[in-house]
Amino acid sequence: MTTIQIFDPALCCSTGVCGVDVNQALVEFAADVGWLKKQGVTVERFNLAQQPQAFASHATIRDLLHAQGEAALPVILADGEIRHHGVPYPSRHQLAQWAGIRHLDTKLTETAIKVVTVSSAPSQAGCCGPTSEPAASTPSKCC
Repeated sequence: MTTIQIFDPALCCSTGVCGVDVNQALVEFAADVGWLKKQGVTVERFNLAQQPQAFASHATIRDLLHAQGEAALPVILADGEIRHHGVPYPSRHQLAQWAGIRHLDTKLTETAIKVVTVSSAPSQAGCCGPTSEPAASTPSKCC
């Protein structure tokens, strides 16, 4: 089966879906990546902020970044071949095509994911889960 590799720009966490100002396109793309994995597709995702060596050691990605800079990101490879680069992120339908699987509807077929901002007040839970330290004394560890 096809392997999809995603080389993301620098994001605050592995998917960029954290913090109080979440980009809805990243939420939808994260859902699409999850859907691909459920279909049995191997997906590898690299974040420039967290895994810069993956970008530097991959000749295709390194050359594209040298030519176009960060504007080339995200880069999506299917079995090592560039299928997409730059924003916006590709659709679920495009991902399915590149993975060689059938997808009839380009809209989300799973439960819609909505981002809800509850409050900007400090809490005991950070964007990556509960914290053991008081919220007022420590900044968020993931964003």
